[in-house]
Amino acid sequence: MTTQDSRTLTLHLGHEELVIRQRYETLSIVNDVLIGVWFLVGSFLFFGESTTYAGTWLFVVGSIEMLVRPVIRLVRRVHLQRIHPDLPGVGDGGHDF
Repeated sequence: MTTQDSRTLTLHLGHEELVIRQRYETLSIVNDVLIGVWFLVGSFLFFGESTTYAGTWLFVVGSIEMLVRPVIRLVRRVHLQRIHPDLPGVGDGGHDF
């Protein structure tokens, strides 16, 4: 990453690195949507006494999905560092995916 002036930022990413980043970002987005679905449906199931048990399980599934998010970030970081092991900080990203 180099800066030409204070307003211009040039990033040098290889095609393979860009594809990897996009795949992990997409995976993270899908995971986040599923978290929202589990908790939303689980919340509605709590309105009925007969569906509270199912709602509880959806909250458990949503909680597990929340644990998946940092695993996705860790796997992405390791994957990118394997591609560029000699470049420090290559797995780092400002994105929270």
